Amino acid sequence: VNGGFAYGNNLAVRDARARDETYDYYWLLNPDTLARTGALKQLLAFIGERPQVGIVGSGVEEDDSGELWPFVFRFPNVLSEFETSMSFGPVSRLLSKYAVLKPADEQSMQVDWLSGCSFLVRQGVFHSIGLMDEDYFLYFEETDFCRRAEQAGWQCWYVPASRVRHMAGRSTGVSGDGAMQRRVPAYWFESRRRYFRKHHSFWYTALADIGVIAATSFSHARCFVQGKRDVTPPHYLKDFIRHSALFNRDIPSNQRLASKADAGSMA
Repeated sequence: VNGGFAYGNNLAVRDARARDETYDYYWLLNPDTLARTGALKQLLAFIGERPQVGIVGSGVEEDDSGELWPFVFRFPNVLSEFETSMSFGPVSRLLSKYAVLKPADEQSMQVDWLSGCSFLVRQGVFHSIGLMDEDYFLYFEETDFCRRAEQAGWQCWYVPASRVRHMAGRSTGVSGDGAMQRRVPAYWFESRRRYFRKHHSFWYTALADIGVIAATSFSHARCFVQGKRDVTPPHYLKDFIRHSALFNRDIPSNQRLASKADAGSMA
């Protein structure tokens, strides 16, 4: 069964427990990554000295240049959704402190959440909050996991001394080269809606969705008037509306029906 990213990682944790094996930490590492020398050692050294830290993540090298991706993450919110969808300089500057992407320091720093392509989880986090939520098929599951960890009192830290190269989107095609030319798969919209509905009210989620629809519509209109190329993925606005909380009040669950062709080999 290709149950998705959370399902695949949980399978390994459950397997270890079934064999009565006890580990202090679990390293979640994507199949489309290349760990640099010392990557795990740096994570272990950092978390081992800080008992309040539950999750640590590596610095991620961009595919070709070898430079570290210069951002870390804040939790998504109404204003960040509007800012990202608007993609308009003055608005982005005005709302910069709410944006999901936050400029990364060269040194380790505490963050809201970490990319699931390489992060180390303390065993105690699983004891506190359970495993990753398998009702996400793909995307937003690490955001959800870090948020639940924070609510349980654990800290998340970005550790750029640990480096991995991430061939972004190779497993799914949602990100990486050529992503804007491809239609966003339904599971991305479902995962996004699940995250907002799980951690916020219906009305908060609806407001975030209205912001995305309005901002994306403005972006389309601005590109048309200015004669610029619209880089929004094909059918994005129509697909977003169809999966929006405005027309789907439920909290989506993963039926594990996606094919490996849709989701790559993430499980």
